[in-house]
Amino acid sequence: MVSCRLSGRRVIISSSALYKGRLSDKFIITFVLFSIFFIKPLIAQDNYEIQIYEASLVEKHHTMFELHTNYTAIGSTVPANDMFYSDNLFHATLEVTHGFTKWMEVGAYVFTSIGSDGRTGFAGTHIRPRVAFPESMNLPVGLSLSGEFGYQKLGFFGNHWIVEFRPIIDKKAGNFYFSFNSTVDWLADKGPKRGWQFNPCFKASYEIGKLIPGLEYYMGLGYFGQFDPFPAQKHQLFMSFDYDISSDWEFNAGIGTGLSSGSDKLILKCIIGRRFGF
Repeated sequence: MVSCRLSGRRVIISSSALYKGRLSDKFIITFVLFSIFFIKPLIAQDNYEIQIYEASLVEKHHTMFELHTNYTAIGSTVPANDMFYSDNLFHATLEVTHGFTKWMEVGAYVFTSIGSDGRTGFAGTHIRPRVAFPESMNLPVGLSLSGEFGYQKLGFFGNHWIVEFRPIIDKKAGNFYFSFNSTVDWLADKGPKRGWQFNPCFKASYEIGKLIPGLEYYMGLGYFGQFDPFPAQKHQLFMSFDYDISSDWEFNAGIGTGLSSGSDKLILKCIIGRRFGF
């Protein structure tokens, strides 16, 4: 799973309207023009929550409901590593997150999949506690730590169990926002390969009124001490945008392409969420 939250209202991925930066707004995002590669990749992927997390949490006594959807238009065409092929596959994930204190929230996920050849059904569920340094500490950057664990069904995922730790650091400066998630996953794979994998991701965005365009980059490098060669790694670049609907709504959409032969070549994604005061 890839995936990868600033304060006050919680806008998915870039949440640019939340921090009050004091630097000048002389930042320009140069969008990278990239081509869609039509070579079919060799290995399957498990893209259920394609998101960069910001450091801030859902507010205390508030609950966020999010629907993550994505469609792999050009993906792998043969099963691999105990996983279904990803071509022409739709994923829908329900995420519910509740803020318990100023420094802790807990989220839960339910993963589903829709596709031909038996690729439709319930895929798994995760629990995700997360802690953060409160904004009242006035740190120069946002800092939080997310943990995630849960059960997954083979075919939809490449392993039954996962444990994830995700240190998060982000920064708002004027209209510019940056977030880095240094994700580490423990996967109980079959055979000799089991252990910790490094799957970092980051985002840069620029606020233009209510519209917040950005670039997101996701990596799956392999197991520590034995990183995969580049063609087998996952390198996914998304051109995305957030839209600041209101303080209680969030919206993110994007289009992504794979930069290595081990990546799906064309993915469309959308995230919509609603926050409630309970």
